[in-house]
Amino acid sequence: MKPGVRALGVAESFDRDAARSTLAGTVLRADGRFDGLAFSTCTVGGTDCTAAMVDLWERLDREDVQFVLVAGVALAWYNILDPDALAERVDRPVIAVTFEDSEGLEAALAAEFEGSALEERLERYEWLPERHRMDHDGHDIYYRAVGVDREEAESTLAAFAGEGGRPEPLRAARLAARAGDSIRRRE
Repeated sequence: MKPGVRALGVAESFDRDAARSTLAGTVLRADGRFDGLAFSTCTVGGTDCTAAMVDLWERLDREDVQFVLVAGVALAWYNILDPDALAERVDRPVIAVTFEDSEGLEAALAAEFEGSALEERLERYEWLPERHRMDHDGHDIYYRAVGVDREEAESTLAAFAGEGGRPEPLRAARLAARAGDSIRRRE
């Protein structure tokens, strides 16, 4: 991958007792150079994380970004991402990434929600793209991709992955979200 290829990494920081989760979006080049930052928020326990990511994308206004990497699919206490809708709105491939094997979220969702809130989350969860595992330098990376095939998704993740196997745009976004969240909580 060329060193100037850019990816937007989106991660969050939240407190379950808070009403809002802080989303940070960081733009990094494949060579590791930091190239942009924006913040947004979504509702803890809500259903608006996809819209919040679109808002973040629009705030950045970066047509040079080629990929969107998201830290997980269940943000802000089960605010389930719709990667297809996000990819359509930003007109870029979306790759949602996690780092642990999982039996799925059905049982956790059923323990936390009921009625129409549970049904809506289960429906969103069932529509997610297939989850794949890849090994990067001895580290497991699990991902769901929209707008790219497995080969391109894995080459993208490998190109942006640093030590420890975590893609740098996601690592930087997580740090930024935590910092932004700590400031927002002091206000």
